Amino acid sequence: MQLWIEQTIQQLKNHEFEALDIQHLIEKLVDLGKAEKNALKSNLTILLAHLLKLRVQYDVPNRMKGSWYSSILEHRQRVLNNLADTRSVKSFLIEAVEKAYPDARKLGIKEGKLTKFGIRIPQESEYPTD
Repeated sequence: MQLWIEQTIQQLKNHEFEALDIQHLIEKLVDLGKAEKNALKSNLTILLAHLLKLRVQYDVPNRMKGSWYSSILEHRQRVLNNLADTRSVKSFLIEAVEKAYPDARKLGIKEGKLTKFGIRIPQESEYPTD
């Protein structure tokens, strides 16, 4: 694969367009676009899930909140980096949030049910649907 990429780059630089494997190039570009969008959605999902947990499980011990805050900071930075590094995903941001939120809500609910040691387990209805 790496050899094909290097060869394709060289062909493009040399204006050897007739030698390009156009169908394969199109497939790889489509895959690249999907990968960037999936990375954004994945980071948004975790970011939103932990923001939800902070909102719903406000009464958990600070050590648990600290872990969520760390995750929020990390994934917020990943989202910002993704937006800065791949400008084309900026136009996908609103759609990505809309797609990530239901998954984030499910993740927050699922993780909330794993709570132990006498910590209150929130009801699903406590997690906003939007």
